[in-house]
Amino acid sequence: MEGRCAVETWTEFGFLATSTIPKVRFGTDVFICTGSDEVCVFSTHERRLKAVLQLPGPVTDLVESHDKQLFYVACSTGVYCVNLQSLLHRAQSSSPDASSNPAELKISSEFLVIEADEVSSLLLVGSVLLTVCQRDSSWLVTLIKTPEQTPSSSYEVLGSFSLPLVSAVVQGDTESKTGRRRTSVLICLHSGDTAPLTLPHGHFCLEPVLFKLLFGVEAALAKSPVILCGLPDGRLCFLPLRLPGARLRVLHSLEQPVVFVGASVVMETGPGHAQCLVAMGEQGRVVLIKTEKGGSEDGSSLAGFTEGLVAGPVQCGCLDRNCLYYSTGSDLLLLDLSEGSSGKEGKERDEETSRKTLQSPASLNVCSVVALAEPTSNTSGEVQLLGLSVRGQLQRISLPARRKDAGLSKLPSTQVGRSIRDLLSAIGDVCERASVLKTAIKSKNQILRHLNQVVNISFLLTATSNTEDDPAIKEKPIRCHAMTSWSRLLQTDSLNLTCVLDNSSPYVLERGWTLSITVFPLCCSSAAREEISSTNFSFPFQNLNSGETLEVSLPIAAAGDSSIPMTVNCSLIFSLSSLLGEQEAANCPGLQSSNISLPLNTLTVDWLNALQLNSATARHKMVTFQSGSITTDAIQAFISSQQMRCSGRADRGGESGSTPEKYSASVRVSLELLKDSLVLKNSNLDPKVPKMAPESLCSSLIEWLLSEGPGGVKMGHQGDMISLSSSAVHARGPNGATVKLTAKQINVEEENTEKEERLTAVEVQVESSSIAAVCGLHHAVLSRIQIQQSQISEALGVGMTAGQMNPALLSVYQELRQNPLLII
Repeated sequence: MEGRCAVETWTEFGFLATSTIPKVRFGTDVFICTGSDEVCVFSTHERRLKAVLQLPGPVTDLVESHDKQLFYVACSTGVYCVNLQSLLHRAQSSSPDASSNPAELKISSEFLVIEADEVSSLLLVGSVLLTVCQRDSSWLVTLIKTPEQTPSSSYEVLGSFSLPLVSAVVQGDTESKTGRRRTSVLICLHSGDTAPLTLPHGHFCLEPVLFKLLFGVEAALAKSPVILCGLPDGRLCFLPLRLPGARLRVLHSLEQPVVFVGASVVMETGPGHAQCLVAMGEQGRVVLIKTEKGGSEDGSSLAGFTEGLVAGPVQCGCLDRNCLYYSTGSDLLLLDLSEGSSGKEGKERDEETSRKTLQSPASLNVCSVVALAEPTSNTSGEVQLLGLSVRGQLQRISLPARRKDAGLSKLPSTQVGRSIRDLLSAIGDVCERASVLKTAIKSKNQILRHLNQVVNISFLLTATSNTEDDPAIKEKPIRCHAMTSWSRLLQTDSLNLTCVLDNSSPYVLERGWTLSITVFPLCCSSAAREEISSTNFSFPFQNLNSGETLEVSLPIAAAGDSSIPMTVNCSLIFSLSSLLGEQEAANCPGLQSSNISLPLNTLTVDWLNALQLNSATARHKMVTFQSGSITTDAIQAFISSQQMRCSGRADRGGESGSTPEKYSASVRVSLELLKDSLVLKNSNLDPKVPKMAPESLCSSLIEWLLSEGPGGVKMGHQGDMISLSSSAVHARGPNGATVKLTAKQINVEEENTEKEERLTAVEVQVESSSIAAVCGLHHAVLSRIQIQQSQISEALGVGMTAGQMNPALLSVYQELRQNPLLII
């Protein structure tokens, strides 16, 4: 063979990771079964993908009718009959603008003509459709009469023939080493003196003598076509169609799954009749069945079976007049069947017959081919193969013209040099394809590593969420904390939130992650709940390594806003489309909206966080707050309902010219509780010392209230606000009202059954002309010292109606304001 193969890629379908062996059929158009539930139709004239047929199950085989109008498709649910031109005309009529794109045609149950499970192969002989399928204990070949009128007419079963399965080992071995399910191979053989003028796909004209030797004189006299079937258990079976009393019989066994069966002319001496049957097994075993001269004096002929072994495993194969082309997956090879076949008569030939071997196959330097169609030849003698690669590429493989004396003459030195150059060029192509494959593997490894990080982070945060009741592992390794601050723009004050994402996990938050922050009021009335909606902020980021933080800022409220207290939910969102590149992501539109959402923690902004202190050095600076999830208790519900009903006079601090009414609320905490739970900053006070400076204790309590959120984790101040040593703080609330927060040490008489005790406590008092400010700060102070809803619920009792609950809550709250409970 001179020159080298030329490979042209026509179209690409993607990697063929399927459970069924792919197939390519070359008829009016090219029909491609990729092994999935789709059949792709490629137009060789227009060089484009014309249609994609979607069937209910994985497609195993298809065959085109003799008039090229219909084709039959076998899948897991049965056999479907499709008129492609009619479906294409219907699709173009309904969507004329989609003519440039391949038509997507869904084949529904209305096209089902034969109900059968797991049909593996189809063959059409005249008006008879043959199907092969495996039953529990046998192989079943069914003959079905197709209607002459319309495809929707009834199909008549003419008969069925069965062949028992062989040993249980072979019976259960239905999966090939490639992981795909094996199918049977069907061809139809005609005797040379009775063959039709034109032979469709899968039909061969066999030399009359060989036909009689293999299938008997009765089949030849009856002019019966013979079906030859190669089974996954290695047996070659035949069935004469028109011979009365015929049955399915075994012709030969390869003892390995049959991959290909065909017929070859071998020599140019005959009138174009095939003189050799060729069968090929999955592991490389090849059998050639030809007519041989007998050793008897009468010169009678007999059928000779020549077996050989080539390198496997064999993925697919095809035949032209005298060459067998087959693919091992890593290479496409050519086996010349005519070499060594020029006969010698008499005793010399008889001696050679006993020691015949196959010629060594020649490499065509084309890799990854998993399906081949029947070869074609042009006027110059160039053979063209149509193949499907494992990457889903439909390729036209052009082989150079072969010289008739190529096997007999010795190449001159110039052609040897050219062959070496061709070989080196082929090696370069293989290296280039290997480089592309290596790049693809590297890219997929990076995607898998990135996906592994995402899965680990998801498991880590999910496991932490499911065990939040355990204090030892309550805090998530990836969490948020925040700081509030006031800013002034265009003479308008606004409350801003600086949120910090802290990655304390051992993993890296790579590209594709987004920090999502949702802000909404902690509570509101039922009427306002329908009007007030949450606000969401999204902050995409690229990489956040272990131990690093991400800081973002967002506005949460304007001056005078009544939505405080507010809840801030923090979560991480990962977009699955970021795993792929831009081009690959564009080919997967379903991933564009596929996200993974992982909740982190919840932050709460209360009135203490939103105060503006009246300090020259700390103006417009606020304290930080830490995450906490505060259950909305009865006191909070009362504050919210009263806040919505407050009159303008109370909130504005009174009308002009009148003295504003003062409101106050207080909370008392025992000194012993403060010693045990409060960590005093910048102070040399020892909790074990019974006596301490009251002013230091009170100022430390005020400092703690202004520096810590409900989570109990200490946060830092801004500016010199820590240096405030006074036990009274003047500030302005988020609604603009002036408030005063004081702490003082008092003595409380506690009645006891035996004696009266005098307890030392610290009283925190909130004063303002705005009842909304008093209620909001009172609620914030109570939240700091962890008041539980159950204590209030027990005091109220159960079974109360809504009408009874509101007055009771008002009474309880007024009692708490006037006679605060002592928390010990």
